[in-house]
Amino acid sequence: MSASTTSAPTTTGRALNLGLATWTFAITFWAWNIIGPLAVRYAEDLSLSASQKSLLIATPVLVGAVGRIPVGALTDRYGGRVMLSVLSVISVVPVLLVAWAGVLESYTLLLVFGFFLGIAGTSFAAGIPFVNAWYEPARRGFATGLFGAGMGGTALSSFFTPRFVSWFGYVPAHVIIAVALAVTGVVVWLFARDAPAWKPSSQAVMPKLVAASKLGVTWQMSFLYAVTFGGFVAFSTYLPTYLKDVYEFDLAGAGTRTAGFAIAAVIARPIGGVLSDRTHPKVVVLVSLAGAAVSAVLMALKPQPEIPAGVVFVAMAFFLGLGAGGVFAWVARRAPADRVGAVTGVVGAAGGLGGYFPPLVLGATYDEVAHSYTIGLVLLVVTAALAFAYTLWRLPRESRTP
Repeated sequence: MSASTTSAPTTTGRALNLGLATWTFAITFWAWNIIGPLAVRYAEDLSLSASQKSLLIATPVLVGAVGRIPVGALTDRYGGRVMLSVLSVISVVPVLLVAWAGVLESYTLLLVFGFFLGIAGTSFAAGIPFVNAWYEPARRGFATGLFGAGMGGTALSSFFTPRFVSWFGYVPAHVIIAVALAVTGVVVWLFARDAPAWKPSSQAVMPKLVAASKLGVTWQMSFLYAVTFGGFVAFSTYLPTYLKDVYEFDLAGAGTRTAGFAIAAVIARPIGGVLSDRTHPKVVVLVSLAGAAVSAVLMALKPQPEIPAGVVFVAMAFFLGLGAGGVFAWVARRAPADRVGAVTGVVGAAGGLGGYFPPLVLGATYDEVAHSYTIGLVLLVVTAALAFAYTLWRLPRESRTP
């Protein structure tokens, strides 16, 4: 599953396909995160408790996580072009249904349709093997890192979704996203192509997943991705609420700052991939985990806005993005070529699940009197420290794949 030719058409083709995959990842991630930036609005309109609000934010993350497992395996069979197109178009439906639930002011329907909104978050598991097949092993850290920058869709959502609601209205804002998804699906179908070296897998999905689950690399990378990417997902979806509760920012102000957080992670992810190509993913992941732990300690001290608080939040985002890029560069090195999609699906699911639980924990441990999330942040420090120790002492630094 490597692109072995170096001719101009192949070089041009892989750049085009990388660009299309990254854009699809971004727009589907915008849709996946469309509830988070409006959670404060929903909480006020529906009189939600902190736990109810956190459950609403976390629900799309659940399906976006678990759904990556079958999507990764199906990508091995049908190819990234088909899967990215289909996922973009299918995601139109839950986006519009979420808008309808909001108009009805129904918390139950928001949860139900938010659950299906998670379909948009599975695009990652289709994009990674699609991009991976276009690049030779020595450049896959760069390619998967650049593709991973598509998670900047959360930044787009945090910044633009509340503004679209203000400028155009609640329902039109959702319609705009739905149209963008539909157009993206059509464009990818017409112009994207699977890599020349890619071959569809004839193996049934379930045996392929079982085989992937027996690989040590699958569970090792799943754990690390749950901490790094899961941390990013948790903060990017819950940060508007966090900033409102702790610093009393309004919806637009919290969204702007959350967008800055996401952009920092987006910038860091391809850097993590490139550094992994030049050094080793283990080094990058260790730096990421150490930096995230220190940043969480500083966040728990509730630094004053905008500085030093802004610097601390940006540092947290940067380290989490760096680690996410490093982990998937590691996957590209170690996963068997014919199981990249299946391994990606499982690892991607773990990352999504890593982003599902922290908002629930933050909501459950929030101290309303002190306006503090200290307990949740301390748990993050402990988790990052354990992951650091595991990476340092238990994971080998294997030689570079030729």
